[in-house]
Amino acid sequence: MSMKSLLVTFVAISCALAQQPIYAQCGGINWTGGTSCVSGTVCTKLNDYYFQCLPGTATTTTTSAGTGPTGNPNSGALPFLGGVNTAGYDFSVATDGSFNGTGVNPPTSQFSHFASQGVNLFRIPFAWQLMTPTLGGSIDQTFLQRYDATVQTALNSGSSPYVIIDLHNYARWNGGVIAQGGPTNDQFASIWTQLAAKYGNNEKIIFGIMNEPHDVPSVQTWVDSVQYVVNAIRAAGAKNYLLLPGSSWSSAQAFPTEAGPYLVKVTDPLGGTSKLIFDVHKYLDSDNSGTHADCVTDNVSVLQTLVSFLKSNGNRQAILSETGGGNTSSCFTYLKNQLAFVKQNSDTIAGFSAWSAGAFDTTYVLTLTPNADGSDQPLWTNAVKPNLP
Repeated sequence: MSMKSLLVTFVAISCALAQQPIYAQCGGINWTGGTSCVSGTVCTKLNDYYFQCLPGTATTTTTSAGTGPTGNPNSGALPFLGGVNTAGYDFSVATDGSFNGTGVNPPTSQFSHFASQGVNLFRIPFAWQLMTPTLGGSIDQTFLQRYDATVQTALNSGSSPYVIIDLHNYARWNGGVIAQGGPTNDQFASIWTQLAAKYGNNEKIIFGIMNEPHDVPSVQTWVDSVQYVVNAIRAAGAKNYLLLPGSSWSSAQAFPTEAGPYLVKVTDPLGGTSKLIFDVHKYLDSDNSGTHADCVTDNVSVLQTLVSFLKSNGNRQAILSETGGGNTSSCFTYLKNQLAFVKQNSDTIAGFSAWSAGAFDTTYVLTLTPNADGSDQPLWTNAVKPNLP
């Protein structure tokens, strides 16, 4: 083979190797990685800093260089986590972030019940207004004592679990979106700075920065608010894992094309990205609302796309912090398949917490609350328990 032929072959191979896979970054300001997308995808500008290979009919495309997160291949990654939401302190929080109630204490007996079966993750949601009755004000110490008693019971339940403390307000306070007509970033950061002072010395506590942001006018502005809180938590001295929420109700399906390209830009003042975990939700009913007893999908194709995106953007991790179904045969099959996929891909999806036990009655459509005789719900036995760590 001639030298010229060798050179042409080398260039062709190099170009092929440089092609970015679907959902990977392909350009943006200061980006130094590949700028060519595989056939069937188009390098699409999402903002000045992030171009992404999205499905399209065009052939291989290229763009100018930019910058993306260097990431780190999960050097400090979480172990595989499997568990359950224990709701109650979030009861009466409306999806517009308004609240009129007192919350309900989750039964503490549930923690040892589930831990004895291998659960190593509990998610304990709470209303913003219960923790800080005045926006931007001090934490209510009476409620904090009440909430902390639940957290400590969970932590000491016998399985050395992690606990997600989950601010369950939909990126809102009484109808106003954070930094977009509602609370300021300083007011948002205030509650987390105070919680960081309380829990920052316990590595088993994960900070769930916000539950299910939705209908935010600007995703970029929302992600700026997330970065602001990350910085505030680190400035308070806390080194806990942080769950970064996207948009569209924390949708795992929307994440790769909506909030994900912005959230991968969020930086950790500690360095690296292993302690910044993406927070995603996905239900299995016909409208993905988590309000129907029957399941119609196992979401494997959605989660495959999510895994591809995360691997292509710095080998990042997510947690499926809400998912669930009814106590029906369709959900026994579909949820079991979904959680099996999560477990098989635990290097990327670090775990799950099923919705929900806690103060929910056993008649609730998605109940995982144990029965009065101590027996478990069929969905737990058939779908969740087989996929615990």
